[in-house]
Amino acid sequence: MRYKVLLLIAVVCLSVGCKTESNRQETNSPKSEIATKSNYDEPYRSQYHFTPPEKWMNDPNGLVYHQGIYHLFYQYYPEDIVWGPMHWGHATSTDMVHWEHKPIALYPDELGLIFSGSAVIDKENTTGFGTKENPPLVAIFTYHLMKGEQEGRKDFQTQGIAYSLDNGDTWTKYEGNPVIGNEGIKDFRDPKVFWDKNHKKWVMALVAGDHAKFYSSSNLKEWSLMSEFGKDKGAHGGVWECPDLFSLPNPTTGEPEWVLLISMNPGAPNGGSGTQYFIGDWDGTAFTTEQTEPLWLDYGTDNYAGVTYNNEPNNERLFIGWMSNWNYARDTPTKVWRSAMTLPRTLSLKQTKEGLRLANSPYHKVNTLVNNQEPIYSVDMGSFIQKDGIQYKQHLIEFTATSSNTVTLMLGNEQREFVSFDINPAEGNMIFDRTNSGVIDFEESFGAPHFMPYTPEGKEVHVRVFIDASSIEVFVNDGLYVFTEQVFPTVPYHLLTLTGKEDDGLSDFKIKAVQSIWNK
Repeated sequence: MRYKVLLLIAVVCLSVGCKTESNRQETNSPKSEIATKSNYDEPYRSQYHFTPPEKWMNDPNGLVYHQGIYHLFYQYYPEDIVWGPMHWGHATSTDMVHWEHKPIALYPDELGLIFSGSAVIDKENTTGFGTKENPPLVAIFTYHLMKGEQEGRKDFQTQGIAYSLDNGDTWTKYEGNPVIGNEGIKDFRDPKVFWDKNHKKWVMALVAGDHAKFYSSSNLKEWSLMSEFGKDKGAHGGVWECPDLFSLPNPTTGEPEWVLLISMNPGAPNGGSGTQYFIGDWDGTAFTTEQTEPLWLDYGTDNYAGVTYNNEPNNERLFIGWMSNWNYARDTPTKVWRSAMTLPRTLSLKQTKEGLRLANSPYHKVNTLVNNQEPIYSVDMGSFIQKDGIQYKQHLIEFTATSSNTVTLMLGNEQREFVSFDINPAEGNMIFDRTNSGVIDFEESFGAPHFMPYTPEGKEVHVRVFIDASSIEVFVNDGLYVFTEQVFPTVPYHLLTLTGKEDDGLSDFKIKAVQSIWNK
């Protein structure tokens, strides 16, 4: 017997000057104060995802935990809603869910714009910038010399560092910048640094065109090239970006496995930007893998340039990505600000029929935003309860299904706009379709179905769908399968249809409210 639930829900559609400093020593000043023009109710304004108060944002940078604070730096252009001269914007959190906007952290200078990078806590004061009692927070970033690029040179990207002795409130750039020069590599950027405790040295992963390079240092100032990776591995449809190297426990043995994240643009499986990963080994000098085919973190088109936190206190590997795609990032239909970050996610390895795979699921503290007292709607085996008179701004949908049968979830509105998510075990795929999702004409490829290969692992499949004002994130089986997607309906979706087979176990359907982190 076909099982079908049609729910009518009222979803409220939420609205969601580049300064160049010539001196290398800088601290924040009144001119770096963040904008406060937004009241966070503009059209499409995300309510529980991080967005800048206004203007352009892209890659997350410098993800680090220090003295009770999670830092989120990010690529920021404070004078327009399209990409421009890059700064490091800054926000902080005590729980990775609620964020406080901070003044701009790093400004361009005579060495260039401030491109992506990372941050570490120099606990032993190897740099000499602080003391062991007050270790420095050190940012490592790419300088991009626009003049050099315009002149046709290939050495216009170098690596620099800056430090803070007050937990990120003010910054001083190192007088010896750049710490790594460039001998003629056009795309030479995005340093991710960590302390290799087994080999007692700093390690930097850096991308160079279509592969990664690994450097070592004793003091974050002087670096030596150790090895390269990737010229004959992985996908090569575009430029490699935003590397990240870390270990995770093997779910079977408990032994560490090493994971290398590499973002790439273009060339992702559903077009434009995407993040591939490799599982292998790190011996202190080189990363190696037996992996022969590209593996992808997310099959949606809106999770890019994501990296993980350094110094996380609970030994979790926490990840945030930029929720956009270079195919259309400059053109999405927002006016006050542009771009959001993904939900914070926990990375873990899972053993599957096809081998080890990297899963990414919502960080557990996201659940503090969810109304878990009782579901707004509860559907179980063909019946449902609808509570009247409640308006919902954003929500979480959950359900469980038998893994051997097709299931379709659809959201729509009276304008005949809709998105659909299909699980097709017989065809071996999952599909997220935003072809008719609303405003799609700002870029030709935006309105298209996205496909993901799917191999059922057990008898059941569990689905969680986080819906915000202009995004949908689908997590299947604790993040083993993920779609991250932007959507721009002209009026809110308020029709929800779930179809499957009742006698095959479609059950436990719930919708719960998700609180805003901005408007309380």
